Amino acid sequence: MLKFNLQICVIMLTTLLQCGSIDKYEDYLNYSIELDRLMDSLKVDKKKLRILIDKSEYKLTLYSEDVRVKEYPVVFGGDPVGDKLMEGDERTPEGVFSIRGFYPHKSWSKFIWIDYPTQDSWKKHKQAKKEGLIPETAKIGGEIGIHGVPAGYDHAIDYKMNWTLGCVSLKNKDVNEIYKYIYEGMPVKIVT
Repeated sequence: MLKFNLQICVIMLTTLLQCGSIDKYEDYLNYSIELDRLMDSLKVDKKKLRILIDKSEYKLTLYSEDVRVKEYPVVFGGDPVGDKLMEGDERTPEGVFSIRGFYPHKSWSKFIWIDYPTQDSWKKHKQAKKEGLIPETAKIGGEIGIHGVPAGYDHAIDYKMNWTLGCVSLKNKDVNEIYKYIYEGMPVKIVT
């Protein structure tokens, strides 16, 4: 009986270990392939790159013109459903933006700053005030970007833990990988 129970335990443990080794990001295009290798093999012009962030898919896709190059898992603000309307709502803005700057960051490895708020963001903010959706005194906010996680917190991405105040967060290795391909003016679109 003891031998039988031991065999069952070994089978169960083996099964669990195999489940744990399955790539949880297998649905993300080219996630296991280094970006440098992809860029070389696809002969991509860095200045034709753009970013699409899909909030419902928890996915950042790097495009070269209309060709998907690579996809990355991401998380968002603490209240990810809906568009950012004001400072402090913990939502990630939706719309068309561009990169306004980028720099190393002491807490999140790298920070890629997007040009929120745009004119469209201001229109939505003012309309939300007019409709009474946000207080008259509400500010629109700013300092929205794409960045990594505090050291040792990649699990926040693995478990889709929305933790930012409205930014888009990737694993540090991922933000470091895309960082050298970022340029000022690079198009960024954020959708639901």
